[in-house]
Amino acid sequence: MNSPEENFEKLGLQLPPAPKPLGVYKPCLQDGKYLYLSGHGTVKSDGSLIIGRIGEDLDTEQGKIAARQVGLAMLATIKANVGSLNRIKRVVKVLGMVNCVPTFEKHPYIINGCSELFAAVWGEENGVGVRSAVGMGSLPDNIPVEIEALFELNEES
Repeated sequence: MNSPEENFEKLGLQLPPAPKPLGVYKPCLQDGKYLYLSGHGTVKSDGSLIIGRIGEDLDTEQGKIAARQVGLAMLATIKANVGSLNRIKRVVKVLGMVNCVPTFEKHPYIINGCSELFAAVWGEENGVGVRSAVGMGSLPDNIPVEIEALFELNEES
């Protein structure tokens, strides 16, 4: 069985820089065996953001790719704050928010972009937690997706 770090390397994806807070909050907080991640946006490898509203500026597939990019930003935050993806035992909860037109109904499909990434990194058993996917009238800086999550940490060795 491969480690999460090995699984990530096999995906051939690149992590963006760990995002800096755009307000008065911490990007993540460790509380005992849990790691809480604040809402993350669509930070690309060059530090810029994917911008646009699903159903207006971006289609469903572009939205799913944007959600995967949010997942990559979250992985960057994990590595920057706890050192390794191997420190994560499992994904507990994901809340995905989709900036979309009022008639859009495929929020879960969009957030699958992040959930599929987590499943590929930590495996189906540990990489898939409980989840909510909801639509929003707007998100900061007009990003298409924002996601927050709760992870359980492995015991430190």
